[in-house]
Amino acid sequence: MADTAQSRRRVQSIEVGFRVLRVLRTANGPLPLREIAARAEMPPSKAHLYLVSFVREDMAYQDMSNGHYGLGSFAIQLGLAAIRQLDVVSLATDVLNDLRDDTDCAVYLSLWGDRGPCIVAKADGTLQGAFSIRLGYILPLKTSATGLVYLAHLPKSESARAMKAQNAYEAASKRAKVPSAKELNADIEKTRKAGYATTVGNLHRNFAGIAVPIFDYGHQLAAAITLLGPTDYVVGERQKAYTTLLVEKAQNISERLGAAAAED
Repeated sequence: MADTAQSRRRVQSIEVGFRVLRVLRTANGPLPLREIAARAEMPPSKAHLYLVSFVREDMAYQDMSNGHYGLGSFAIQLGLAAIRQLDVVSLATDVLNDLRDDTDCAVYLSLWGDRGPCIVAKADGTLQGAFSIRLGYILPLKTSATGLVYLAHLPKSESARAMKAQNAYEAASKRAKVPSAKELNADIEKTRKAGYATTVGNLHRNFAGIAVPIFDYGHQLAAAITLLGPTDYVVGERQKAYTTLLVEKAQNISERLGAAAAED
C-alpha cells in the first residue's frame, strides 16, 4: 500500500510540474516567477521548486539579468524530436533533399505552431550564400510566401492568435513593407486560387520564396514546403519550372498522407 501511495504522489508531482511547463510553452517569452505561478494556479514558492528542478535538467532556463524563466534547450530538443516523428516530416525529408539537388536552392518544411509557421526541417542550398535558415524560426504571416499559404488555408479562428501576436510585434518594431489589410486579403485570395504563394525580397531583400501547401487525409493543411533562392535566379521560366516542381512534390506527399489526388 505504501508503494502504491508513493507512486500516486509521484504521478501527481509530474502532473503539477507540467502545469508550469504549459505556462512556459504558451508564453511569448520568459516570464517572472509570480506570473508563472499565477498562470499555473499555484503559490510562487511551489512554482519555484519546480522551476529549480527544470532549470537543472535544462527543461527551463533563468535569465540572470531579470530572473525571468523560459523554456530550456532540452525542451526545444524534445519538441524537435517529437516533430521528427510526425509522418509529414518523415515523408518530406527525401523530398527536401531532392528539391535542393534539383534547384541548388534552400528548401524547408514548416508546421503550424502557436505563434505561426515554424521551420522544422531544411535542406541548405548552394546558392543561399551566408543567408542561414534556422530550425525553429517562426515565419511572418503577412510578408512570407509560407505565411500566405497558411493564411490561405487555415481557418481564421486558428490563425487569429498568431496574427494578433505578430501584429503586436510589427507595431513595436515598426517593421517596414507590411501590406495593408486590402493588399493582404488580395494576396491570400491569389494564393488560395493559384495553389501556391510567391514573394520577392521580403524575408531577405536578395531572395525570392515559393511556398506550396501539403494536405492530410481530411484535406486539412498539414505543412508547407518553401523554396528560397536568389531573386536574380528564381525568375521567369525557371521560377515557373520550380513552382510546378514544388506543387508536384507537395501533392505527392499529400496523397501519401491520404489526401485525394489532384484533378487534371
